Amino acid sequence: MFLRCYEMAKKKHKKVHKTLVEQILDKNNIPFEQKEFPTHQEGDVAQISVDHVDENEHQIFKTLVLTGKTTGPVVGVVPVDEHLDEKKLAKASGNKKVSMVPLKDLLKTTGYQHGANTPIGIWEKFKYPIYIDQEAQQMGKIIVSSGQIGRSVMVDAEQMRQLVHGTFTDLKEK
Repeated sequence: MFLRCYEMAKKKHKKVHKTLVEQILDKNNIPFEQKEFPTHQEGDVAQISVDHVDENEHQIFKTLVLTGKTTGPVVGVVPVDEHLDEKKLAKASGNKKVSMVPLKDLLKTTGYQHGANTPIGIWEKFKYPIYIDQEAQQMGKIIVSSGQIGRSVMVDAEQMRQLVHGTFTDLKEK
């Protein structure tokens, strides 16, 4: 009996705590699946390692923060294996041009360090305009960061778009 209780208690401790993003999703009754990815150091920043994971890399989306003269910060969300077309994001957001927020300014701009930016957390804190590559809409479920390096959530793209008041549009470089 004691051993059984001990094993059950051990299993409870294995459960990963919820990030702020996961709490936001819970509060809004949006189902999600927690995902963890190995990370590696690349220069000054930690990156998720998506090679050799059981997920379709194209289903994992990165959150990029740029700035434009008209809007200030804007967020582009594209598959991790694609490149963001800054001209397309500028046009979609009503800017003449946009450029990446410098790495040294990222934390104060979004509240997240490089590699942990998340459209859900950024919207909750700052209400920056969010643009999601239209392919996410066709995929249904996508994986985005949950606000910590190596931690992500699989969520329905349309439900996330509604939550962050986002816009589906073509953002990928050709």
